[in-house]
Amino acid sequence: MVQSLSASDVSVSFEGLRALSNVTLDVPRGQVTGLIGPNGAGKTTLVNVLTGFQKPAGGTVSLDGESIGGVPPHQVRRKGIARTFQSGRLFADLSVLDNLEVTGVGLGLSRREAARKADRMLEWIGIPHLAERAAGGLPYTDERRAAIGRALMLGPKYLLLDEPAAGMSADEANDLAALIRRVVAEVKCGVLLIEHNIGLVLTVCDHIHVLDSGEVIEAGPPASIKASERVRHAYMGTQAEAEGAVL
Repeated sequence: MVQSLSASDVSVSFEGLRALSNVTLDVPRGQVTGLIGPNGAGKTTLVNVLTGFQKPAGGTVSLDGESIGGVPPHQVRRKGIARTFQSGRLFADLSVLDNLEVTGVGLGLSRREAARKADRMLEWIGIPHLAERAAGGLPYTDERRAAIGRALMLGPKYLLLDEPAAGMSADEANDLAALIRRVVAEVKCGVLLIEHNIGLVLTVCDHIHVLDSGEVIEAGPPASIKASERVRHAYMGTQAEAEGAVL
C-alpha cells in the first residue's frame, strides 16, 4: 500500500493569475519533506490544497493512494492530515490545555478523554507549565509549540508545518529541529516543512522541493538542493540572503 500524501499536477488560479502550475509533490510517511521558495512562490497555496482549504483548478490530491479531492478541511483532518498556520490561529481566550482539548473533542473524543490526551501531549512536547496560560498571551515561540501540540492530537498520519521557525533565534530553531525529528521517530508520521529558514530545512529534511512562481524548479536531497544553481538564482535578492542562508 502506498503511504504518502501526494499532489499530482496540481494547478490553482486566482482571478486569472496562476498561483500553482502542474505541481507534483509526495510526502512519504516516516520522512521530513521540505518545501521552500521565495515569498509568493505558492507554498501556502499548496498546503491549502493538500488540506482541503483550496480547491485546485486541475490535478489531484491523494492520501495513501485514495483521492481526497473535494473533501472538506474538517474531514481531511479526521482522515489524519494535520497542519499549523503561519499566524498560529490558537483560540486566544482559551488556555493552552483547552486549545488542545477542543481539538480532541472535534476529532470525536469525550471531553474527559480529550483533556487527558491534551495533558499528555503538553508533557510530550515539553510545555506542561503552559497548560493554564491563555493562548493569546503566549510568547511567540511558545505559541508555535502549542500550535504543533494541537496539530499532533490523536497522532496524525501527516503533519504540515507552515513556517514554524519564523521569528525564532538559532537556538530556538535547533530545538524545533529536534522536535520535528521526535515527531517522525515517535508519532511515525510524515512531515511537510514549509520554511524560509534554509539552514533548518537543509538540516532536518530528507527530500526538498523548491517552488518558484508556482512551479517546482528543483527537487532532491539536501545536498543537490544546496548545489543547485537554479535554486541559488531563485533566491537572489530574497529573504534567504537577508537571513544569511547559504545555498
